[in-house]
Amino acid sequence: MVKCIYNYLVSPDGDRTTSKKNINGSELLLNTELQNHNYVNRIGTIISTPIVEGLALEINDDVILHHNVFRRFRDVRGKEKNSKNYYKEDVYFVQPDQIYAYKRDTEWEAIDGFCFIKPIKETKMFSDSFERPLVGIVKYGNGDIKKGSLIGFKPGTEYEFIIEGQRLYRVPTNLITIEYEYQGDEEEYNPRWT
Repeated sequence: MVKCIYNYLVSPDGDRTTSKKNINGSELLLNTELQNHNYVNRIGTIISTPIVEGLALEINDDVILHHNVFRRFRDVRGKEKNSKNYYKEDVYFVQPDQIYAYKRDTEWEAIDGFCFIKPIKETKMFSDSFERPLVGIVKYGNGDIKKGSLIGFKPGTEYEFIIEGQRLYRVPTNLITIEYEYQGDEEEYNPRWT
């Protein structure tokens, strides 16, 4: 297998898109837009580590990646193209800063600098939102932020991921503004996504 100097080689976990669902033996197409990043697979498996090691990742670790790694797009002429990460069929170059979490055995672990947050239900009676803005419970933390902490973060810093059927926000740890004490009315708002 090829070894890169700085990049990991990653294979997508299944298809490179998440726009197809199998329901009762029939395939349902959820999205026909090539440009929509919400339907790009963001989970892959490491098949080769770089020569210059930056992260403590190993071959066969599952990883959560940036949405542009497996993405296809249309250029200015309308021609369909692979991302710049494309190497060959089902193999992609991935830079260390495009990896946000990894799973070695059974539990996901966030890469230093990031954590994944579960939203919590809004408790205000007259709010039109189902979840409390800018507040959540840490689902996957790292050394700086502990799992289970109730935290607040800056607006616009959350980025949505679906991991194991749960909607989570990836938030950079340096943009977490406060760790709250639990009040007892916090309830996760996390409808299952499949």
